[in-house]
This record gives sequence, C-alpha cells and structure tokens, in this order.
Amino acid sequence: MTEPSPESTATPPLARLSIGALFVGFLKVGLSGFGGVMPFARRMIVEERRWLTEAEFLDVLSLSQFLPGPNIVNVSVIIGRRFRGPAGSVAATAGLMLMPLVIVLLLATVYAEYAQILAVRNALVGMSASASGLIVATAIKLARPIRGSTWQIAICAAVFAAIALGRVSLLWVLLVACPLSFALAWRTRR
Repeated sequence: MTEPSPESTATPPLARLSIGALFVGFLKVGLSGFGGVMPFARRMIVEERRWLTEAEFLDVLSLSQFLPGPNIVNVSVIIGRRFRGPAGSVAATAGLMLMPLVIVLLLATVYAEYAQILAVRNALVGMSASASGLIVATAIKLARPIRGSTWQIAICAAVFAAIALGRVSLLWVLLVACPLSFALAWRTRR
C-alpha cells in the first residue's frame, strides 16, 4: 500500500471570497433581523454559502463572545479578515451595518411620533418574545457539536447558572471560565 501524498492530506487553502461577496453576504444578514441576527448569520455562513464549517463557526463565535463589542460585528470582522484581510473586515462590517442603520434611523423617527400609542408599545413587547425564541433556538443549534462532551456541557451549565441565576458579572465569569476551558481543551486534545 502506498502512503497518501502530503498534498492529499493537507488542509485545502481558504477560498478567496470577493470583497463584494463578503459585503452582500453580511448585508443579507443585516437585513434578516433586529437584535438577534446570529441565527441568520450562522445559516448564511455555514449552511447556505459554506464559508466555514460548523466547528470553524463555533471557534469564530467563541472568540467573538470573548472580545468586547457586539458578537455579530466581531464575527463579521473576523470572517472578513480571514478571507480578504483588512479590506474584507471593512466590507463585511459595512454590509452588516448599512441597512440596519438606515432602518433604525427611520424607525426611530416614526417611533418618536407614535410612541404614546398603546398598540405600538404592545407590538414591541411581542417582538421581544420572538427575539428570545430566536436566541434559544440558536443556542440549541450551537450546542449540538458539544453534546458528547461532558466537560463542555458542564462548563456551559456552570456559566449559565452563574450569569442567569447567580447574577455574577460577565467579566468575573470570563476570568474563571476561559482559563478553565482552555486548560480542559488542551488536556483532552493532547
């Protein structure tokens, strides 16, 4: 039997996406929702365009959650940089932010005019319930790859309990959970 050549076992190089493809892809994400676009971003990046695998997306998302700023903006910067360097980061982030900025400015103008109407306030309460459902659905999808890992599930449960139930500051949770997660991941992958 012959051994596989080094070329056949190497990971393939990253596809070179165009600046326009990054802009349009993230423009679509930005138009897909308000306050909860991560489900749409994941679907576009992993399922529709196959820019990243599920595991790669989870790595990008994990880093994005650790960094300051909105997670989805961090995701756009990282993915844009990965495929097209700094110009890709600018294009992806501009695509993500352009239409939501325009729409929010228009809605803020309309809301200032009609905020006193009870039906308008009730509609916003209903939208918050929908956004919560999207977050739960995304969390379930993102948890699939770790379902066989007891230590990862335990870390997730501990972080949830600390933040949601114990009201511990996110900074303190990160200062404990991140080094612990890194150490466990390093130990289990050796």
